[in-house]
Amino acid sequence: MATWRQAVELAMTEEEIETLTALSRSRTESASRVSRAAMLLAYRENPSFFAVGRRLGVHHQTVQRCVERAVAYGALAALDDRPRPGKEPVITPEAKAWLVSLACDKAKEHGYPHELWTTRLLARHAREHGPSAGHQCLANLVQGTVCKILGQEEIKPHKVRYYLERRDAEFEQKMAEVLCVYREVQVLKKSAASRGNRASGWRSSPTTRSPESRRSRRRRRICRLCRASIRPLRAILSIDVMARSACWLELIC
Repeated sequence: MATWRQAVELAMTEEEIETLTALSRSRTESASRVSRAAMLLAYRENPSFFAVGRRLGVHHQTVQRCVERAVAYGALAALDDRPRPGKEPVITPEAKAWLVSLACDKAKEHGYPHELWTTRLLARHAREHGPSAGHQCLANLVQGTVCKILGQEEIKPHKVRYYLERRDAEFEQKMAEVLCVYREVQVLKKSAASRGNRASGWRSSPTTRSPESRRSRRRRRICRLCRASIRPLRAILSIDVMARSACWLELIC
């Protein structure tokens, strides 16, 4: 013959009652914490698992487990789930620290042509060199795990913004040649202007010629000078813009 179920005595302090009352009325707490707080308050008023379950719409065994945890661990501790054993983490904290330290370096320092790491490249490098560094747990590392590990850190070196720079191996030589041409042109322009003034004694009259006409006459004189005395410089002028122009001196006049 079954015996009558005895009520469990639940003792709570005034502070715990106030906290449970606030939690039972909260709209931001999780639903499980709000429901358990309401169970404990309802059981304090009416110590019956069946009555509380019928009132709140839950099974009486759910109320019983909640009350028993409150008696064993405390009313506030009974609101949260008990920690479960779960699976032991495969990647050790030392391996995670090694991976984050590796991500802070540049990829080209480890023999790659990339300026910065990508998560896929970082995962492949960790799989290849992690076991030799003493982290055997990184032998099967995948890209998604790398993203999770780096996402947990405040420093996210994989999100550094950078730009690609196209470098010309002959840039310094071309720059020197172009600067040399500019310097020679300036010298020739000054010498041509001084010889023309001494030979013809021509003086510009601001009342008869506009600035546009003076600039056009000056360009024609320099272009004639170009055809006459600067033909050896054509081998130097292999730059794209100057090579496409009809007369390269028109670009700098």
